[in-house]
Amino acid sequence: MARSDDLHICVIGLGYVGLPLAVALADHFRTTGFDIDRTRIDELRAGRDRTREIGAERMQSSPLLLTSRAEDATGADVYIVTVPTPVDADNKPDLGPLMRGTRTVGGLIRGGRETLVIYESTVYPGVTEDVCGVELERLSGLKRGADFFLGYSPERINPGDRTHTIDRIVKVVSGDNPAVTERIATIYGRITGAGVFRAASIKAAEAAKVIENAQRDINIAFMNEITRIFSAMDLSIWDVLDAAATKWNFLNFQPGLVGGHCIGVDPYYLSFRAEQLGHDPQVILAGRSTNDTMGGWIAERLHARRGERPGSVLILGLTFKEDVPDLRNSRVVDVVRRLDDLGHDVTIHDPLADPADAVHEYGLAIDGGALDGRYDMVVGAVPHAAYRALDARRIEALLAPGGLLADIKGMWRALRFDPATERWSL
Repeated sequence: MARSDDLHICVIGLGYVGLPLAVALADHFRTTGFDIDRTRIDELRAGRDRTREIGAERMQSSPLLLTSRAEDATGADVYIVTVPTPVDADNKPDLGPLMRGTRTVGGLIRGGRETLVIYESTVYPGVTEDVCGVELERLSGLKRGADFFLGYSPERINPGDRTHTIDRIVKVVSGDNPAVTERIATIYGRITGAGVFRAASIKAAEAAKVIENAQRDINIAFMNEITRIFSAMDLSIWDVLDAAATKWNFLNFQPGLVGGHCIGVDPYYLSFRAEQLGHDPQVILAGRSTNDTMGGWIAERLHARRGERPGSVLILGLTFKEDVPDLRNSRVVDVVRRLDDLGHDVTIHDPLADPADAVHEYGLAIDGGALDGRYDMVVGAVPHAAYRALDARRIEALLAPGGLLADIKGMWRALRFDPATERWSL
């Protein structure tokens, strides 16, 4: 499709969500990608995307204008805000990054252009209009519905997923009025072949996003709870799931550590709003509690399996999911910290995680040479491709005599280990 420079779009925030979106838009529109992190911008200009969502060749050939200078994005026709929406230490919504992004846009928009400000960040219903819209008016001195218009299109990026990319997923959109919704639909319709769904309202679009992840969280929590029950019966959850999955309508969710910036966070946004409305979100919070305590439970099971004898432990994988370098809200950290509390000497290996990020985020060191050692316990925590490719003999070589091999995600179930190798799995 031909590129149009009639519309200038600025994407605010170039992380896992913003960068793929900006690169896709730049193929069709004059697009500026803005991020406050100058190092990030310099890396992208050099063709290096540390998130590994965009390859070097694609990055270098993109006509996307990259900048860390807000003035380069002044007076754009469309602003799309894609900043993170984390939770704080009390699991309450932290709207700080969102408000900083909003304030950036508030200083850039100009009146008389019917400017669009679209949010993709996951929030509870009402934030786009009642919080961000109000702040935009205050900062810009402009009037929503006359000088600028609001829209919402929830992000659906799944880090590391090469199937459900931005150009292959349905984009949900909504705006201040039907005409605005159509303008937004036209923009997103240019970058995805899967189509655009027009939600009934901005609040409905916000709610759709937040329940997508809450639903997954609750289903995984059920799997984690039955895993604990079956563990007390010496039953492997993987054997149970193999049998149950033969039923045509069985939902094949899997147990494990639920982290990351979406599933492990978004349900807290919904529960926060529910409590504001006087509703006790029992199911949502029960699921969160189950999933948030899974790492500690695993560590305690491993400690018990070792006869409560502290020893040397190798943790394979620290990122929040397989085959991505993202360390945000990694629940492997819970396993590490609990094992450390129980007296174990823990070494961490991860071929994808940035060691500096691990130190910055968690104060944990990643040992690139860890695979040359031998340990009393080896824990397969994240099924990265590099670990899935290991054969039984290589894995066993990591174990000291009498050592325990723990496979949290069942990634080595098909391998033929020495019968004398002690093994543990969910």
